[in-house]
Amino acid sequence: MKLLSVIVPCYNEQDNIFDFYDELMKNEAFFKEKDVEIELIFVNDGSKDETAKRVRNLHDRDERVHLIDFSRNFGKEAGMYAGLKRAKGDYVVVMDCDLQDPPALLPEMYKYIVDEGYDSVATRRVDRKGEPPIRSFFARQFYKLINKMSNAEIIDGARDYRLMTRQFVDSILSLEEYNRFSKGIFGWVGFNTKWLEFENIERKKGETKWSFWKLFLYALDGIVAFSTAPLAMASVFGVLFCFLAFIFIIFIVVRQLTVGDPNNTVGWASTICIISLVSGVQLFCLGIVGQYLSKAYLEVKKRPMYIVKEEL
Repeated sequence: MKLLSVIVPCYNEQDNIFDFYDELMKNEAFFKEKDVEIELIFVNDGSKDETAKRVRNLHDRDERVHLIDFSRNFGKEAGMYAGLKRAKGDYVVVMDCDLQDPPALLPEMYKYIVDEGYDSVATRRVDRKGEPPIRSFFARQFYKLINKMSNAEIIDGARDYRLMTRQFVDSILSLEEYNRFSKGIFGWVGFNTKWLEFENIERKKGETKWSFWKLFLYALDGIVAFSTAPLAMASVFGVLFCFLAFIFIIFIVVRQLTVGDPNNTVGWASTICIISLVSGVQLFCLGIVGQYLSKAYLEVKKRPMYIVKEEL
């Protein structure tokens, strides 16, 4: 008998635990027919509500339900990685608990892997219904930008909802970096991936934990993790402004020798503008370098990605 491991990262999802379980188990008959057993691994990422308690209640009712309870909030990336490490299944799927990842797609995803030989089946939204327009605009620009800067395939609208073979999961686990950006990692490892499209589904209950600022920082992590183009861009800026400064110095010297400067206050506004511009570019480039240094700093400290408080 084969085993399907379902990994469900959770943060303050007490209202969705039972609904998610019920929706997922509607696929139980299909997988029993295929001689596949299901295990559920809920990863409680430091929730401040009764998420962990409700998972324990499910565990009491169904021994196939497991819990990894973090000591505090470590982020969704840590939650997914912890679930992947715990999963023993021949097939592994990562899903959100808010039912925006429809469990009804699982039989179709399974058929693509078993019948057509794909290594993973990933999902993407074909629209962003329900999202604020400004957020949707910046999300699309991010995907365009990172695909130009990175050699990893990162699809616009891609969800973390993905069914994977054991080999695919093992390749993900072999990348033990602290600063993780799973959408990039999934693309970087390669393998044959089938993309399933579906219309965006709004949350059934609760509120999203992803504010615009959190998404911006997550996007920044993705760019830094999968591209060195910003460093090259900083170098280009440096060379460009050194060249412009050299030209400007020659211009000042020539003007001083030919026409002089009868009024010492002439040109102060343009000088201030140039100084401000060059200083801003320098700070921008230092910020880019600082981002890479901060990631390297976190990697060399070798701290654990998460700490488990309880495990069922």
